[in-house]
Amino acid sequence: MIVADTNIISYLLLPTAFSESVDTLYKIDSAWRAPILWKSEFRNVLALYLRKNIITFEKALQLQEAAENIMAQNEFDVTSSQVLSLVSKSNCSSYDCEFVALANHLNIPLVTQDKKVLREFPSTAITIKDFISRQ
Repeated sequence: MIVADTNIISYLLLPTAFSESVDTLYKIDSAWRAPILWKSEFRNVLALYLRKNIITFEKALQLQEAAENIMAQNEFDVTSSQVLSLVSKSNCSSYDCEFVALANHLNIPLVTQDKKVLREFPSTAITIKDFISRQ
């Protein structure tokens, strides 16, 4: 079981340089968790793809539905005190700290490629490659 940040979820469904390794990650561990925030962040990723005419509106709807199906029953609320405590100890955004807070709460790793999160929370955050290599 892992906490997957929004980029990891995006890499699973959209073609990127990380898609192949995320496919491997998903085969190793498909029990992904995320704070409720992931859904809004994923919509923002789709908005970017829409505005750049990379995907159609219909494709965006399909991708959102696919992501929601993958994450169904795996979305969690985190407390403001958990998030703000992490914010006060780091240079990360409150959005990023939601993922860290959930990973800490569930006592599982946060898989991310976000360099700042990896640097600020080395005991919680791990890259795709490092997670895969430990399996």
